[in-house]
Amino acid sequence: MERIGAAMVGTGFMGRVHVEALRRAGVDVRGILGSSPDKSRAAAKQLGLPRAYTSLGELLADREVQSVHIGTPNKLHGAQVRAALAAGKHVLCEKPLALTSAESSDLVALARKHPQQAAGVNYNMRYYPLCLEARARVRGGALGRVFHIAGSYVQDWLLRETDYNWRVLEAEGGALRAVADIGTHWLDLVHAITGLEVEELCADLHTVHPVRKRPKGEVETFKRGQAAETEAVAIGTEDYGAVLLRFAGGARGTLWVSQVTAGRKNCLRLEVAGEHRALSWESERPNELWLGARDEPNALLLKDPALLSPLAARSAEQPGGHNEGYADTFKQLFRDFYGYIAAGDFSAPPPFPTFADGHREMRLCDAILASHRQGGWVQLNGGEA
Repeated sequence: MERIGAAMVGTGFMGRVHVEALRRAGVDVRGILGSSPDKSRAAAKQLGLPRAYTSLGELLADREVQSVHIGTPNKLHGAQVRAALAAGKHVLCEKPLALTSAESSDLVALARKHPQQAAGVNYNMRYYPLCLEARARVRGGALGRVFHIAGSYVQDWLLRETDYNWRVLEAEGGALRAVADIGTHWLDLVHAITGLEVEELCADLHTVHPVRKRPKGEVETFKRGQAAETEAVAIGTEDYGAVLLRFAGGARGTLWVSQVTAGRKNCLRLEVAGEHRALSWESERPNELWLGARDEPNALLLKDPALLSPLAARSAEQPGGHNEGYADTFKQLFRDFYGYIAAGDFSAPPPFPTFADGHREMRLCDAILASHRQGGWVQLNGGEA
């Protein structure tokens, strides 16, 4: 792969994951930008990067940077994407792509005006080898017609009222939190595996802690025990959500999302039931795919490139019995992203999640919020809620 230069915007958890995965994917990381010059310098030193940028303008003016990764708070995504595209850079943005579907629609249109620049969204869950195997089997017809899909995405890092992070604030992360933060990964994965589009949905959301105790001082994602003094903050975003789904073609779906489920650290679960077979996968056991049958024994497929479809095998680099996990999904997504750039044919269908995929998830988020507020079913007509 032709080596090009990338720069990271954001020094938190996602920033560190991106930098490590970029290096493993063979991409030169030229530098990093934090929310302050001090944070930029600290992150550059910790990660061994050559440059600590003091502003987005300085980063975008760097001629050694051809691609920008955005891993900042959600409210900043739209403006930073626009600036990067205007500067002639390829862009890979963390999800959600925007705060509303109106904004994500504008970003899709803007990306089309820059046809020689790759524009992707980091839905990395697609890149677990056994998720790709599930896609190959479902889309290849092994399950037959899909009857229904069920699953969840649950965590416990916001279980207590004293658990706090910028993501709980509507002004920082958007009106939806648990659904937008982790539920969109499930929704994107369902679409990636099945190809099914949601036509109608009904949602119920619940805020378990309408008031949280915010530590006085900054709080990093997933960091514990950071401050003794707190102040009360009103919370309007949901801790839990349940969504009923109706897909084009008649299939049905059920999703529940929680960031207050004790003991569940980061668990996405998915089960697809078809007329011939079923399959099930979960992220905390990512190297196992359960395969269900009625008239023969069920099977548990362990990740092994020799036993997988070509689609899945190319993302399963380690031999059977050698597990691959979360960090590897970023590496594989980035390889697709930069391989596409290196190939130079921007008229070809992108093999990675695009801004259009990010827009799909924002339309679903808007519909979920509208359904909850209205107390009923909401249709998604002609691609818009």
